[in-house]
Amino acid sequence: MAVMLSEELKKADRLSHIGVSEILTITQRAVAMRAAGRPMIILGAGEPDFDTPDNIKEAACQAIARGETGYTALGGTPRFREAIRHKYQHENGLTFDLAEIMGATGAKQVIYNAMAATLDEGDEVLVPAPYWTSYIDIIRFCGGVPVCIPTQEENGFCLTPAQLERHITPRTRWLFLNSPSNPTGSAYTEAALGELAAILRRNPAVNVLSDDIYEHIAYDGFVPRNILQVAPDLRGQVLLVNGVSKAYAMTGWRIGFAAGPRAMIDAMLVVQSQTTSCPCSISQAATVEALTGPQDSVRTCVQAFSQRRDLVVDSLNAIDGIHCLRPKGAFYAFASCRDLIGRRTPHGQVIASDSDFMAYLMAHDVAVVPGSCFGTEGYFRISYAASAENLQTAMARIQSACAQLAQP
Repeated sequence: MAVMLSEELKKADRLSHIGVSEILTITQRAVAMRAAGRPMIILGAGEPDFDTPDNIKEAACQAIARGETGYTALGGTPRFREAIRHKYQHENGLTFDLAEIMGATGAKQVIYNAMAATLDEGDEVLVPAPYWTSYIDIIRFCGGVPVCIPTQEENGFCLTPAQLERHITPRTRWLFLNSPSNPTGSAYTEAALGELAAILRRNPAVNVLSDDIYEHIAYDGFVPRNILQVAPDLRGQVLLVNGVSKAYAMTGWRIGFAAGPRAMIDAMLVVQSQTTSCPCSISQAATVEALTGPQDSVRTCVQAFSQRRDLVVDSLNAIDGIHCLRPKGAFYAFASCRDLIGRRTPHGQVIASDSDFMAYLMAHDVAVVPGSCFGTEGYFRISYAASAENLQTAMARIQSACAQLAQP
């Protein structure tokens, strides 16, 4: 029997508008250039450059030694879900039953589960732009229609109540909120969330997916709050999404979790039962220690990120043609390169877009991600989850590259 060659594969129609993340594509290209001998500094990855804390790794080793290597309950062990419940009660002042909590193989799977469990073909999901790239493809994959709402830099890249109200239709099923945000580092104040909540009260059919994965990475005394903390009466409309990847440097452990209405959690577990089943048992044990053990490592990481943020933002704002808001959280700087559009490189090429600018910087051995990947052209994202030395070198290279651009 002949083996079908990969190029002969007929892919499903649902993949026609979905591809591998452009961020991964850019990173892979930069890694290949580095492997070929280029001194490439890669500032594209959304991954802490710290190791998982030793106490968390030790908890995983102990779980292995105890033989906790089998399947667990679909949404996680009672001990795992109890740790999540404790986190929400202790840190956020929110109380959930264990049946209102589930774990999954990363926060991305939580989001997929929610969309797969609730979207019918043509249902709309409101997504403020700039947005995390996977939101759009997950929504499309599940049959939904992403409705992207451009936010403005002068509003701190935050959705306004007027914008929210204007975009709600009878087909709207969800609103996504990500605070602090990837890619901008912006975050909603309590007052801003209260204004959005007033609109949502009048639209009880609209659910809110609150992506709080960067909750613990915030600066200058700012304490992020989610919309349920501000408006507890919206409990029936809100799904809280979180995980341990960013705050605890556990990206490879693949644990995300959700808390929300039991009917929604039950539906999401049905999806999960036919995809990945339970999250990794060892990673669950590590997560218990992450959420309930010492938090010193989180504070140390945030302090380092804060210093790097200032280094990057101050350096970018000193470059002619670039300006950048100072992020309130996460570990990204989202800088405008709009004033560089139209300038020419030393070889005469016109910088016509943020993608052109990204390619130009890559030729100067710095890999960044263009804003168009996040639904907002004329910007670029830098991850400052890198050493201060690499960041200083990268900023110098960007400054040198920009200085070589000729005015139109």
